[in-house]
Amino acid sequence: MTIKAVLFDFSGTLFRIEPVAVWLQTVLDEAGIAVSPEEFSRYEEGLTFYGALPGGPAARQVPSALAELWASRDRTAEHHRAAFTGAARQVGLPDPALYDALYERHMTPAAWSPYPDTVEVLETLRRRGIPVGVVSNIGWDLRPVFHAHGLDPYVDTYTLSYEHGVQKPDPRLFRTACEALGQDPHDALMVGDDRRADGGARDAGCAVHFVDHLPVEDRPDGLLPVLDLTG
Repeated sequence: MTIKAVLFDFSGTLFRIEPVAVWLQTVLDEAGIAVSPEEFSRYEEGLTFYGALPGGPAARQVPSALAELWASRDRTAEHHRAAFTGAARQVGLPDPALYDALYERHMTPAAWSPYPDTVEVLETLRRRGIPVGVVSNIGWDLRPVFHAHGLDPYVDTYTLSYEHGVQKPDPRLFRTACEALGQDPHDALMVGDDRRADGGARDAGCAVHFVDHLPVEDRPDGLLPVLDLTG
């Protein structure tokens, strides 16, 4: 099989969100709110438990009242915000304004870091003339993140679930991405970290390669095998 296009997931594949503790502390500092170490630990543990940070640790429990919304959270911007702020509200933070502030923080470019080999892989694919698309289950526009980190010149198209009302693993999202690149899905490779969501690309006809969703410092070269697959 000759790979003529590569699709990448965003979170956990090309970029990683900051840790929950950094996310929380940044928002508390911006709000001018000081809490004790014990309170901070309780807030951090609760936000982690309910998966309140998009792109962060998976929820260990989804409240029954949020279950339906959680399942469709990536189909619209409204669902995404409501699901994650709803998860955060399971934790009694000291100011109600913090729930929206936390959500806003995770959408900023400063909250995201590219994996160490992201630039090398995207640059190499560009030199080889292989078009690149980003396919993400998300509820907001991630393009400014790529722009702020200088990676937007290497991405040809963005196919974002909330802009199409379809979320992975639905094969329609991958077909839409391939169509935007002008390529047949059978000639495309999907690279992602979620076996279920990104694995849906197989039903569209794409080849699939998985990477591990690890902290940035723990995955220095997880994307490099993509270059062997497309060489």
